[in-house]
Amino acid sequence: MFKKNILTGLLVLIPIVLTLWVLITLTQFLDKILVFIPDEFQPDIFFGGAIPGYGVIITFAIVFLTGIIANNFFGKRIISIYEYVLNKVPVINSIYKGIKQVSDTLLSNSGKAFSKAVLIEFPNAGTYTFAFVTGVPNDQIAKYLKGKYVNVYVPTTPNPTSGYTLIVPTKKIIEVDLSVDQVLKYVISMGVSTSDKEFIKNNKKKRK
Repeated sequence: MFKKNILTGLLVLIPIVLTLWVLITLTQFLDKILVFIPDEFQPDIFFGGAIPGYGVIITFAIVFLTGIIANNFFGKRIISIYEYVLNKVPVINSIYKGIKQVSDTLLSNSGKAFSKAVLIEFPNAGTYTFAFVTGVPNDQIAKYLKGKYVNVYVPTTPNPTSGYTLIVPTKKIIEVDLSVDQVLKYVISMGVSTSDKEFIKNNKKKRK
């Protein structure tokens, strides 16, 4: 009974504690943006005391205002000018283009990143893992390949933000009736998620 209560307590507290830790760490990180704010707008002077999370509010306000500016005619002109300048600067242009391409793919409304979850054989034949289709190889890469291929991202457990980018033959892709969110949940839970295990079991039955 003692061991059972300890394990139950850990199962309840660990997710709560880790969630709070992530939120507090993120808040503290964003609060560091206050060093760039003029003294008259510092919370100690403006409000008469420190306000936890003030940096989070400022960050969201800056992001929101930037979005408003970027979505109007003059904002688009400004963006096109600074992008033109950055694209002409050696070294910086390659870094900027790479980061912009990734952000456009992940955040743009027309982006197709992680649009589909699939199964592939990885890392060895006969063993399978989940992957997200991210697109198709461009012409510079496709000319070295025979047949149809797709780009996939294989997330690692329990941190899906790290992983592997693979170029896989289309015929090796196994379609599954799982959403991207369900697969992410399965990966983060290290395969423990019951609901996703049922989905995988059903998909295996369909393929037999």
